[in-house]
Amino acid sequence: MQSQDVAPRPAPGSGSAADPVVDVEQAEAALVEHYPRLVRIAYLVLPPGLGRGRRVLTAHALTQRALPRGRTATPVIPAQSAGREGDPGYAFVRLQVVRTALEAGLPLRRRAWPRRSQLPPLLPQVWGLRLFPRSGGADELALDQRLSALSGPARAACVLRGLEKLPDGDVRELLAAAGVTDADAALDEAAGTEDGYALLGSPEFDPCSLQARPTDLMRRRQHMKAALAAAAAVAVCGALLGLPGDGWGPDGAAAPPYAQNPAAQAALNPALLLKVPAAAWESSARTDFSVWPARGDLTGDSALLRRALAVWARPGERVQVSATPGTPSGGPSGPPQLLYAGTVDNARVVLLYDGLRVVRYAEPRDGTEGAALDFARVDGADRAGAGAVVLGRSDGNIRYLTAPWVTKAAERDLLKPGAGAMDLTLTDGTTAPMAGPAQTGACTSWNVLQLTDATGTRLLTDLGELVPARLTTGRPGSVKDASGPGALRAWAPYACSLGAMRSSGVRSVNTWVYASQPLPDTSGTADWVCTRAETWQGGGERVLAQFHTPGSTYGAVTAKAENVPACGAKDPQVLAGVLWKSGTGSWYLLAAGSRGTSSISATGGVTGSAQGDLLAVKTRQGAQAELKGTLEDGRAVSGLR
Repeated sequence: MQSQDVAPRPAPGSGSAADPVVDVEQAEAALVEHYPRLVRIAYLVLPPGLGRGRRVLTAHALTQRALPRGRTATPVIPAQSAGREGDPGYAFVRLQVVRTALEAGLPLRRRAWPRRSQLPPLLPQVWGLRLFPRSGGADELALDQRLSALSGPARAACVLRGLEKLPDGDVRELLAAAGVTDADAALDEAAGTEDGYALLGSPEFDPCSLQARPTDLMRRRQHMKAALAAAAAVAVCGALLGLPGDGWGPDGAAAPPYAQNPAAQAALNPALLLKVPAAAWESSARTDFSVWPARGDLTGDSALLRRALAVWARPGERVQVSATPGTPSGGPSGPPQLLYAGTVDNARVVLLYDGLRVVRYAEPRDGTEGAALDFARVDGADRAGAGAVVLGRSDGNIRYLTAPWVTKAAERDLLKPGAGAMDLTLTDGTTAPMAGPAQTGACTSWNVLQLTDATGTRLLTDLGELVPARLTTGRPGSVKDASGPGALRAWAPYACSLGAMRSSGVRSVNTWVYASQPLPDTSGTADWVCTRAETWQGGGERVLAQFHTPGSTYGAVTAKAENVPACGAKDPQVLAGVLWKSGTGSWYLLAAGSRGTSSISATGGVTGSAQGDLLAVKTRQGAQAELKGTLEDGRAVSGLR
């Protein structure tokens, strides 16, 4: 029996077991060893308009924030520079420094939150002193003026060429990885600065060798007086608000009251909570959270409900607060709807809904210490999206509260499509505990919730949030619930890839086979699959391209992307590639595009092209390439990254 190896092409920061992995310790060692050089790179790439003093502090801040959060991997496609002295840790940290320095130069937008790198750094800070590099001569001044006239990507190209001594090919790929959309234009703009490359290492551009001067002493004295006056005013106001009266008082884990507001007081009144009748959903034109009745054994506990409302409005310092991406965590604007109040295992739980969010308050049975508050955005939920909410998690098990129209609940292992489902007892809409998906270690099972109502059966998976995500199959635009035998078999090899989508505010996940490719050396036929996660906020979508060979239990993730329309209803086109080793030991670059792809070409370390939606080119292990495709309508499509 022949063995087959797959070398997937993950996105930066995600990699496979075969890829060179960079962990925090390795990146930290590279950062410490090359810290002056990395800070110099950031200083040179940052926009000169910041001023020399702020550029120094920002360069140090960006470099110190360049460490990865966990383990990350070097991608196979596209090519990346190997880094200084062949150190992948240095290559990773340098890429982070260049990316954030370029982001710092982007203009702020009115309708978008600024990125962290666009704001003045909180640390490091130096009070009472202005720090700036030592002044150079006329040649350094002339070079600084020339760099000031360049765009951020062009400055980065100069630094990578002159200071890092990278060839243009590596510079182009590093800029693309840092988010530069037109690296060729940046290289062209940087042309003509070669005579100043030797000066990039001079003290003029060294933010680690600094001069110090005092700030404006008179203005600093005036600011100090104003700050003292403001602090005194805040202290007086706080004392007045804390006087006894008819206002709010601390409730359980809630913070002290901060205002006397009639509308806010009404929102905190348990007697004004909206409680929907049990049969309201049967005659309503809507089937979402707004027609869920109030359930649970503690719906009449006014003290518990008041604590839940008070903590929602003003969570105390010890309350554990979490929110899915894009979910506001402010207090209710008016009396919300009560979905549940009851005892779940060893906790008292309250579920509330305000038309935009489902909010879960939980406290221990024997007090309020350790209370938790969770937010999940659910605006626009339909019958499928409002099928269940997590009541609680304990010892790897999950309890759900299901919609009133659900008639049956069951537990199913997505990795075993032929094993059948195990029924779960429903008690007033609450399920018996079921095992959750694998959190750590080898992925040997992926348990999902199967719900049945009058309209059919659907699968929901827990991704670490309040509302489970709906699983579907089919080409974008004609998806259906993953409940039939064929859909279950389609999901089985790719269930473990759902772990990459945890805690992202995912609303639904769709997977579909977009191409089937005969493998070289008569090795059978492989499937190309695209998996796309849609979010409640309408942004931050995650797309995975996966490759599944005959006889393999799991699919291999070959590419990842975020915030792209590919593989979705607006743009169902997708193109991805992978390095694959046949049973005879030969290596190939395989690529496939979705329906409507008329040609595919590969450039870089692998050169080849083919008509149609499939490409197979013989190559060597570790080869790196860039994929381009052309659609039947003439539109160009790039390989998914």
